[in-house]
Amino acid sequence: MNRRDPVSELKTAVLEVVRDRVGELPSTPSLDPSDRPEHGDFASNVAMLAAPVAGRPPREVAEEVGVGLAERLGDSLERFEVAGPGFLNLFMTDRWYRTAVATMFEDDGPTVPPVEAPRDTMVEFVSANPTGPLTAASGRHAAYGDALTRILRAVGHPVATEYYVNDGGSQIEKFAASIAARMEGVEPPEDGYRGEYVNDLAERARSEGISPEGLGEAGVSWMLDSIRASLERFRVGIESFFSERSLYDRGLVEKGIERLGETGSTYESEGALWLRTTDFGDDKDRVLIRSGGEPTYFGADVAYHADKISRGHTLLLDVLGADHHGYVTRMDAAVRSLGGEEADFEAMILQMIHLVEGGERTKMSKRAGDIVTLDELVEDIGVDAARFFLLQRSHDRTMELDLDLARTKSSDNPVYYVQYAHARIRSILRKAADAGVVASDALPADPVDPSEKALVALLLAFPGEVHVAAEKRAPHRICAYSMSLAAAFHAFYRDCQVVGASGRELEESRLALCEVTGATIRRSLDLLGISAPESM
Repeated sequence: MNRRDPVSELKTAVLEVVRDRVGELPSTPSLDPSDRPEHGDFASNVAMLAAPVAGRPPREVAEEVGVGLAERLGDSLERFEVAGPGFLNLFMTDRWYRTAVATMFEDDGPTVPPVEAPRDTMVEFVSANPTGPLTAASGRHAAYGDALTRILRAVGHPVATEYYVNDGGSQIEKFAASIAARMEGVEPPEDGYRGEYVNDLAERARSEGISPEGLGEAGVSWMLDSIRASLERFRVGIESFFSERSLYDRGLVEKGIERLGETGSTYESEGALWLRTTDFGDDKDRVLIRSGGEPTYFGADVAYHADKISRGHTLLLDVLGADHHGYVTRMDAAVRSLGGEEADFEAMILQMIHLVEGGERTKMSKRAGDIVTLDELVEDIGVDAARFFLLQRSHDRTMELDLDLARTKSSDNPVYYVQYAHARIRSILRKAADAGVVASDALPADPVDPSEKALVALLLAFPGEVHVAAEKRAPHRICAYSMSLAAAFHAFYRDCQVVGASGRELEESRLALCEVTGATIRRSLDLLGISAPESM
């Protein structure tokens, strides 16, 4: 399989020229698509980085690098210009664009090169208490964690996924008490759970003869079965479910806290054991073990992350709810104490979502029973729409999911718009095949239409977009990219005849561009866990 990346090759050419003519640079220069056509196709700051090394003005260095690139690239570079304080603007030829399409066509879409230093990563996400069905709000966590995992794997990180099951503590006692109350035909405790699902669990417990002492364990088991099924329907595959209770049963809490003690990060005061989180920027040190000898919730969580590190994970990514801001600094301190320079902790804090229908917000509360479950959301608008809408805003922003729009089968619906572009491409390719014409890496002499060039430029940006989405933990960037790519394709198809284009080579070349675009849309949607239909 051809693994060429035209943009990476262009970056390499720039680096090689500057090394030959100036020397090694202190940092890697940028090579970015230009914002406006009059500024060329790509712009680089290479001369401004090279000027101090060369001991000459940046504009003079830019001119020299431009001349060297013209010699190296030949008929791929139409011309270069030096702009402003020393930016190097590159204008690529039509042939370079057509060759780029041919290269991508051979590879069935743009290549995503792997990161130079992959990290053994653990993504922990959803982790909702097993005291009720997954809500639509949990769906945002599920969609985000799954898409982030797909994107990280696409750039070469080995990633494991996990759900932390809070199956101990007071919330399980309240859950069991709520089931018991419904079995007796009375209202659950004031701070208990009141959803209709509690009635269903009570009926099941009654029919199976579950004793009051066993209600907590049975209820958690039943809810976990429900959660797994909901995630599977939502196309989310979580590899392992880690029990909080197992931390105590296996002695992992003591082991994790002992490991912290070995690093010199703990101390005793007022009969309690503390972690020096202030050494890492926290506003105060945190208690690991209370004066009575009981571990705090934080102590158990530290032990859980110590276990993650012991399993070989060096990058720990936790997808957390909006009420966890204070948790981040202290857990970062714990991981840094445990793993030293080898382990890193990051927390992605997901903000709330609001379901909107007819201009009105729908409230969600698991305890009050006034909830919209993830299953109900999927049944209403479908998996594809649910995932796209839950992913299209940055995770750190509160979002509104417009149910009326998500149900719409029109170009106003963003996921429909992107999927329709893919279906249209498949239709074009079928029509061409029926006419006996197939895509090829032909290089016609015809000039490249501006809409055609804009589409190729977006295709070339795909590897970089995936890398940025991975680095910034930002799946919403892939949503935005897929919409831009769909818009660019629709503009290209409006402006450029494909089937029946003048000249067989031009027709075959444009079919290849369609095929590459279709493949890139499929790959973009797959990173989001969304299907790419063949017809609509």
